[in-house]
Amino acid sequence: MAKQGILEQLINSPVGAKLGVPQGEPLRRYAPGEPLLDGPVVIGGRGRLLAELPALLQGDYQLVDAAAESKRSAIVVDLTGLTAPEELHEIYDFLNPQMKKLLPSGRIVVIGHTPELLDDADARIVARSLEGFSRSVAKELRRGATAQLVYVAPDATLASAESTLRFLLSGKSAFVDGQVIRVSAIDAPTPENWEKPLQGRLAVVTGAARGIGATIAEVLARDGADVICVDIPAAGEGLANTANKVKGTALPLDVTAADAADRLAQHANERHGRKIDIIVHNAGVTRDKLLANMNDGQWNMVQNINLVAPVRITEKLLAAGELAEGASVIGVSSMAGISGNRGQTNYATTKAGVIGLVDALAGELAARGGNINAVAPGFIETDMTAAMPTGPREIGRRLNSLSQGGKPVDVAETVAYFAATSSKAVNGNVVRVCGQNLLGA
Repeated sequence: MAKQGILEQLINSPVGAKLGVPQGEPLRRYAPGEPLLDGPVVIGGRGRLLAELPALLQGDYQLVDAAAESKRSAIVVDLTGLTAPEELHEIYDFLNPQMKKLLPSGRIVVIGHTPELLDDADARIVARSLEGFSRSVAKELRRGATAQLVYVAPDATLASAESTLRFLLSGKSAFVDGQVIRVSAIDAPTPENWEKPLQGRLAVVTGAARGIGATIAEVLARDGADVICVDIPAAGEGLANTANKVKGTALPLDVTAADAADRLAQHANERHGRKIDIIVHNAGVTRDKLLANMNDGQWNMVQNINLVAPVRITEKLLAAGELAEGASVIGVSSMAGISGNRGQTNYATTKAGVIGLVDALAGELAARGGNINAVAPGFIETDMTAAMPTGPREIGRRLNSLSQGGKPVDVAETVAYFAATSSKAVNGNVVRVCGQNLLGA
């Protein structure tokens, strides 16, 4: 066995654990037909949404009283009723007795009002404080458990947040941790079947020949979407394999081509007889160099594929009316776009630009009945990360609260959550799929 393999085995063995190397807990991920959680849910807090929560959850979750001694898989706490800083002790009062009762891969979901939508100063201060609490408690949890904060608009019903709660209270969010998701006061339709929330929607996935893109195509198809798989002509064999696997269609296409948007629309019309409902801008490349050593070709390739193509394709499809009413646009950003990364000025620039695309078009998509969001992966186990030297790879895996790397399916599940019509109230968000990376916000 090669030296690298031996070292990796040692790091991930009981010997490594004894030496203080963090060993991540195996995460419970979603599987169709299995329960969303493997234990009961406790509901508590004080707020206007508390009375609605049992009716929303009881169909697919077992609910138990907060005073029960039994272990629980999730704790949902509504804090929308807190309006003064002096009341923040209620977070402690409710959650302190619950913490040691949480099962492995457990969930804590805190619900608050969106701070910037509140007029009262005290209420706004309290709502904003929930972010510090949620991110901190996420870093305290062990054995694969996670914590998230859902900001709900003050005039929104809980139904607008149902898809978000279902995502967070399931294995679909296994590698999402310490995140803040904003839900607006838009009526979101309930799918006929929560296991097929994308039924009847047509999706485009770029960079679909392999890796994360292929997995995104698979998960969208699993959830009921028809999928157009897009990649460069040179990746034709992998592209065909993905398209066949998801029973979709393949479109060999350079996304940087001037007519890329036109060809996407033409393919959707000719092969599927309809407009595009979902577009996932996953295609991307890296050309890492220190800025002082980078040539213009390395800069331009990353710029044009990672950012210019998603911007221009989206703009042209919108202008031509080729995105269906209620369309969902999903960008693939990166932790590098949030925290920066040495040797990746080109890459980080484009991935921050993807977040800018979300900010710029959120209003327009909402006006059309749709949404735009981005997913920002951290360390995901791919062929690229497998080729890294052992030291940097093992450090990268453990620089998060879950002490492990994520899987391509973790990114794909978040994309599918954004893509559902039941998530139309989720707009303008960037959700990190990074196990709560210890770098960046």
